[in-house]
Amino acid sequence: MSTETRAAVTIGRRSDSQRPTRTVKPTTSDRVVGGVSHAVMGLWSLVVILPMLWTLLGSFKSTKEIFASPFGLPATWNFDNYISAWVDNAFGQMFINTVIVVGVSLVLVMVLGAMCAYVLARFSLPGSRVVYYLMLAGLTFPVFLAIVPLFFILQNMQLLNTLPGLIITYVAFALPFTVFFLFSFFKSLPYEIQEAAYVDGASEWRTFFQVMLPMAKPGMAAVAIMNFLGLWNQFLLPISLNTNKDNYVLSQGMASYASSAGYALDFGQMFAAVMITIIPVLIVYILFQRQLQGSVSQGTSK
Repeated sequence: MSTETRAAVTIGRRSDSQRPTRTVKPTTSDRVVGGVSHAVMGLWSLVVILPMLWTLLGSFKSTKEIFASPFGLPATWNFDNYISAWVDNAFGQMFINTVIVVGVSLVLVMVLGAMCAYVLARFSLPGSRVVYYLMLAGLTFPVFLAIVPLFFILQNMQLLNTLPGLIITYVAFALPFTVFFLFSFFKSLPYEIQEAAYVDGASEWRTFFQVMLPMAKPGMAAVAIMNFLGLWNQFLLPISLNTNKDNYVLSQGMASYASSAGYALDFGQMFAAVMITIIPVLIVYILFQRQLQGSVSQGTSK
């Protein structure tokens, strides 16, 4: 580095360090808004955390102990309720069914949704706008209105009360939202990169899977998390289209257990079953929350 260059860098650093900083003093209205916002967020955090904490503590208690000391710590920390819920009440099989249904549905809906959104966003095909608007219309259609048609369609396909039938329904349920969410991501990607891939001799399939799809990774991660949460907690579709107890998923298994037990309900086991249901959702969200935040910030900066 020459002497002139070092002098220029030194002058630049000095000018940056000597640049006056502007301090903005918060006004009274800013303090009021900030205080109210923090109070509302604190209250909302308590509303969310306290019931979950109460359920977690109750999962280690017996029913008698829950009624005697609902907010106290368990006398003994043991996993008897979890073992009974997992083995005796078949929540282990329901958990496996849920993982199979949600996992396969999520993979299918992400692949099909990404391909559909890519074609609609990057190519001018006859009727593409009509298909896109039909996808948007699918978001506004209430799910409970489609229960009866779905019942007869799956019955005619010999897929009623089966896991494959539930997977197909989940994919159809989540596909419009996936296409709508990923459409804007593929639309915002630069066309120069796609043209460069064509110049290098890449086919349409290779351009999509090796070039364009990795660039839409933040959007894929965000919509995958949202779809996972929605499909894992789905209740109306399985309880209407899956009445075979061997194929129960966790959401309908919880409802069936609570209704069948009546007044003899073991609340400790029920709380343990609730924790079995929500713990995978918490783990997935904690592991992928950075991708979700990154996709939101990237979308707002474009």
